[in-house]
Amino acid sequence: MLKIALGSIPYYWPRASVLSFYEAMAETAVDIVYLGETVCSRRHEIKLDDWLDIAAKLSAAGKEVVLSTLVLIESGADLTALRKITVNGRYVVEANDMGAVHSLSAQHIPFIAGPHLNVYNEPTLGLLAHLGAKRWVTPLEMGREGLVQLRDEFALDAVSDMETEVFIYGRMPLAFSARCFTARYRNLPKDNCQFSCIDYPDGLLLQTKESNAFLILNGIQTQSARVCNLISEIPQMQSMGVDVVRISPQHQYTGQIIDIVDRVRLGLCSPQQGFVLSQEWMPDASCNGYWYGDPGQDLRVEAMAD
Repeated sequence: MLKIALGSIPYYWPRASVLSFYEAMAETAVDIVYLGETVCSRRHEIKLDDWLDIAAKLSAAGKEVVLSTLVLIESGADLTALRKITVNGRYVVEANDMGAVHSLSAQHIPFIAGPHLNVYNEPTLGLLAHLGAKRWVTPLEMGREGLVQLRDEFALDAVSDMETEVFIYGRMPLAFSARCFTARYRNLPKDNCQFSCIDYPDGLLLQTKESNAFLILNGIQTQSARVCNLISEIPQMQSMGVDVVRISPQHQYTGQIIDIVDRVRLGLCSPQQGFVLSQEWMPDASCNGYWYGDPGQDLRVEAMAD
């Protein structure tokens, strides 16, 4: 059966909020939970030992736990933290940069190839499989046709049993930078950011001159303001052989979104109904353009018609 994954928290939340969040997630229908800091190594509300404690509790609740690595490795301290994650000895690791891939491969440890590895062709996917990837997460920009073509090409490979995971809900992580945009917004240097992003639990909205929502600033990460919503495409993904669908956490109502996705995958409500129901719990408008080969911020309304 199609599995539901919950991605790592992209924002900087207070410790109490993180602990409370995962206590609630343990009671949801989510099958896989990704844990760890992927955006900024300066965020220290939750340390590795804390993540491991959270992981143990989620595992006891029947969830599959994956530890995620940083997307940008910028210092020796980051490398040390990466090594500790890769040798944790209990939980599978999501590699979000090639340094993590090579570290895990050198130790012959199976891993998840994260979305930030930007896999767009069969040779790259095959290489990751040979290095030890047991599941890969499609890039955000990869649409339905691109995924079908890549899966067809990869099916000819001897290691074609690698699972496929697709990001179906959440603000899209578009780019990462060495510069902290949230600190810059407050006229602060990155090295003295005063952990400004903790004041924006769903990121800092950037608008156009016409006051239209455009982007979300989240420390060194830039996200879409609109929310990727492919809930209506779940049955299609099931028929395509997608193994896992991923939901990105938001500060409120993540549990409600998980429940809707669960009901759609079980056939308890139609994909169109699921899409409509999700609107009540979203921080901004929906988009689904990338899936159809359109600009990412677009919405194919006809896809929601019964």
